[in-house]
Parts: sequence; C-alpha cells; structure tokens
Amino acid sequence: MSAGPYMNTPLLLGPLELTDGRCGVGDSRRPGGSWVEFRPEGLYRHAPARKPSEADELIPWPRIMLGISVYVGRGYPSKGGNFTIPGLLGGLPGLRGRGGGHLDMTLRHPYEDHSLGYDRHPHAYPVMDVAFLEQLLTRTVAAGEAHRLGDAAWLERVVGRLTPVRTWSARGMRDAVAEALRSEGVGSPPNTAGSS
Repeated sequence: MSAGPYMNTPLLLGPLELTDGRCGVGDSRRPGGSWVEFRPEGLYRHAPARKPSEADELIPWPRIMLGISVYVGRGYPSKGGNFTIPGLLGGLPGLRGRGGGHLDMTLRHPYEDHSLGYDRHPHAYPVMDVAFLEQLLTRTVAAGEAHRLGDAAWLERVVGRLTPVRTWSARGMRDAVAEALRSEGVGSPPNTAGSS
C-alpha cells in the first residue's frame, strides 16, 4: 500500500483511496471536486461544486450488472482500453490541471449505461494499478458480491493482497484478483477472460 500525497491518506490502488475510514475513487480532498465514495448502500458520487447542473447521486449495489470499468482521462480509450496510447497517457496528470476519469457500468431497473465522473489526484496512476482495480471491481460484481465494495475494511484487505503483486499478463492479474477475493470470502466468479 503506497502513501498518498496527503498526510494520513494511503492510496490503495490507482485512483482508489482510503480517506478517513471511507473508500472512494478520485481526489476526495480536492476543494469543490468530484469523487465516488464506496458506501454500504452503493456508489455515491459527490458532485463537483463548480457544476451546479450535476447533483450528488447514489447508485445502489443491486442495480450494478456485469462489472465496473475504470477510465482515467475524460474520453473513452479506443479498443484495448487502458492499454492503448490514449489509455496509457490518461494515467498521467492533465496538462491543464489534474483532469478526471470515470467509472462506467450497466444498471438494471431501468436498464441503462451509466457513468460516474471523478477528479484525479495530482500524481500519475500506474497503468497496472488501474487494470487491477477494474478487474477487482468487475469480478466482485460478477460474483454477486458488489455490496462488499462498501465495506472499507474488507476492501483494504483485498487491495492489500494485490499491491505486492507484479504481473503484466491478463491471466496473472485475473488469478491474483481471484485468489485475493477467495482469501476474503468471495467465491470464484465465472471466467471473465474477455474483459479487461
């Protein structure tokens, strides 16, 4: 687990951080910023104060289907996601400020594609951390255990099992995430070999 740019704020995995006992994606300490908090009841986006047209929003865990994609940067990297040149460059801080990112998911009741934006931290995210985070979120949702993401202590333990792992292979990453989840009480979901 690496220490964050703020005192007493360990960053867990890419844009995922633990702040004051709460987990979330994005820079929660940025004044007027946007970040997504992982609460027991679901994903809660703290809307940016600078955009009055956007409101705070709660997505209950049972509405999330299939998985959660993690994007760093404002656009959508082309096929290949975070492993394309735009995807790799998206992990760097923006040239004009810090930039942002978003979590994408498909929701049920009603069925819709949805995106939750967040503001970036003032440092680069290693591409493998972003890939591990996406694999962790997607496999947890696929296992029917999305609600566990709202348990900060559980999430910190799972991430603690992943941070020492160094692999560039998709299979190595899937195996490491599956083992970390099994160690924390989540069974092995169906093989998601085609997902990133």
